This record gives sequence, structure tokens and C-alpha cells, in this order.
Amino acid sequence: MNSKEMTALAIKALEEKKAEDIQVIDISEISAIADYFIISNGTNRSQIQALADSVEEKLGRAGVSCRQIEGYDTANWILMDFLDIVVHIFDRDNRTFYDLERIWRDGKQVPLSILEE
Repeated sequence: MNSKEMTALAIKALEEKKAEDIQVIDISEISAIADYFIISNGTNRSQIQALADSVEEKLGRAGVSCRQIEGYDTANWILMDFLDIVVHIFDRDNRTFYDLERIWRDGKQVPLSILEE
């Protein structure tokens, strides 16, 4: 499974659990960390954890294991490292505070519709 397919699957998992403001940034040309960052947020701790669980389950069923998960217990900012993609799930306040879209603005914003092709 390539990184674009992994990204599309992660987005589907986030959408199924009603994630807010899903953004994808292609960082493949500016960083060796991953190909894509997926950034979204939830409305409360339970939903944020459910979003992370959904992503891990859906990618796991496709044979992609999560290398590392950080922040699950507090659920202010959960970071999920799948090597080729990194999923960030925030609460609203921390998403605004950390503003990853601004920090990684040299990457390319990817319309979600492109990933569904």
C-alpha cells in the first residue's frame, strides 16, 4: 500500500468518526519524516481517542501498523506515526495553538478529493 492509499484510508476513518477540518499536507519534497501529514481535530477527549482508534483499526486491517502513538491518554494532541504518513488529531485549542498548517506551509496542501481518485 502506497502513502497516497494510506492517506485516503486514514481520511476515511477520520470522516467516519466525524473529525473536524481534515487537512492533508504533502511534505515529501521538503522533509524525510513522511510523505503526508494529516491534521484534524475533534470536539472532546472521547471523540479524539475514537478518531485515533478508528485510524489505527482501519490501517491495521489493511496491513499497516502504527510505529508509534503519542498523546493518547491526554488526547490534547495525538500523533500517530505510520512511517509514510503522520496523523495529527488535536483538540480545538491545541490545534489553533500549534498551527501545524502554518509551520509546514512549505508543503503542498492536498485537496481531499484528489486522494479519493
